[in-house]
Amino acid sequence: MHLTSSNALATIQAIAHNRPVMAIQKGQVIFRSGDPGDCLYGVLEGSVQLEWNAGGMSETMGPGQTFGIGAFLDPQQRRFGTATALSDGQLVVMNQQEFLFAVQETPMFALEMLQSLGARLRDLKRRLQDQVASMGI
Repeated sequence: MHLTSSNALATIQAIAHNRPVMAIQKGQVIFRSGDPGDCLYGVLEGSVQLEWNAGGMSETMGPGQTFGIGAFLDPQQRRFGTATALSDGQLVVMNQQEFLFAVQETPMFALEMLQSLGARLRDLKRRLQDQVASMGI
């Protein structure tokens, strides 16, 4: 089963229903590498760039995508990268309790998130392999 970004966006929009959203402006830093992390973000509108490795690696998150899940994996979690708005937009923000409720109430959200994380990991591995190959290692 392959889920489209429009399915994921519809799920995030449903989760955001009757919940305050965070308006972002182009150039706004949402969090920086090393900041404490206690929430997950879902992109409703606009796009966000995640950058890490001193700017050596980045990825762009758009509507229907989530980022910041690492904040739930370790109570001492520090943000691994920096998230900056590439355009004006809106984000839904969830703490761990809200995230768990969303997964319970909308199981498709968890599946969509896992598929997105899997795709992001495959892309990162491919990019790292390309980088190593270009260095002749």
